[in-house]
Amino acid sequence: MLLDTYGRVATDLRVSLTDRCNLRCTYCMPEEGLRWLDRPDLLTDDEIVRMVRIAVTDLGVTDVRFTGGEPLLRPGLARIVAACAALEPRPRLSLTSNGIGLGRTAAALREAGLDRVNVSLDTLRPEVFRTLTRRDRHHDVLAGLRAAAAAGLAPVKINTVLMRGLNDDEAPDLLAWAVEHGYELRFIEQMPLDAQHGWERTGMVTAEEILTSLRTRFHLTPEGATARASAPAERWLVDGGPARVGVIASVTRPFCRACDRTRLTADGQVRNCLFAREESDLRAALRSGARDTEIAERWRAAMWGKKAGSGLDDPAFRQPDRPMSAIGG
Repeated sequence: MLLDTYGRVATDLRVSLTDRCNLRCTYCMPEEGLRWLDRPDLLTDDEIVRMVRIAVTDLGVTDVRFTGGEPLLRPGLARIVAACAALEPRPRLSLTSNGIGLGRTAAALREAGLDRVNVSLDTLRPEVFRTLTRRDRHHDVLAGLRAAAAAGLAPVKINTVLMRGLNDDEAPDLLAWAVEHGYELRFIEQMPLDAQHGWERTGMVTAEEILTSLRTRFHLTPEGATARASAPAERWLVDGGPARVGVIASVTRPFCRACDRTRLTADGQVRNCLFAREESDLRAALRSGARDTEIAERWRAAMWGKKAGSGLDDPAFRQPDRPMSAIGG
């Protein structure tokens, strides 16, 4: 198992397939973009599959989520999904995407073995989408959501970040729209993971503000007394259900105590926390001929040193050097 000194066991693996993205979201990266990883530094398709196999068969991982950057930009994505779906025991496979390429890939990914998707959508207004992402692709995201639902990648979940003064008035409209279309909406507090290091706590729309806004139009009932265990989202039934809405309060109500995640970056580094400032290099071992058992042992050592929490409440907190696009969601 991937056990740490606080008794937590990591069973959820986030695999970043690329640091590249075809949007330039203001809370993630600058308009001019970032310097991408050199292609030789990226894990190959076969190396990614091997790392997932080690995680699943040797380390007890049960859930694998492919992230980026934008994972749909990875040419070998369907092949990677198919190979991971063939593992025994079979892990649950999901994908976090901006949705732009799902219109043409959702059916193939479902056939390859992908179970479900999370799609980022912060606004229903095309003009606000252009401001937030610096791209005119709102229609492509909506088409991607429809394709994902049609392909059976259910439940289709939507991740939304509210930005003060831009889309913070849209929470009720977004939820009404998601309920109408059968999507599960999850609001995420903006986290200090932007490349510009411009995040400020005072500018963040908090979970309490989001819930207050939603309650102006909906009756929200805590699902299971919001007992989320290791799940990041606290969930509520909307108007008695069955529709649900989630809020991920990573900053104001962190779930570090029950965290069950381990992360693999596109260049083969293990991160035991989203906000960690240290990484453990598995790519070097992989490419130097290390056996699976050796790589597994290095992975266990990396997770054993996981800190108690993210440190967001510590006045001395410093953002990771890598932004979210290079870490993986």
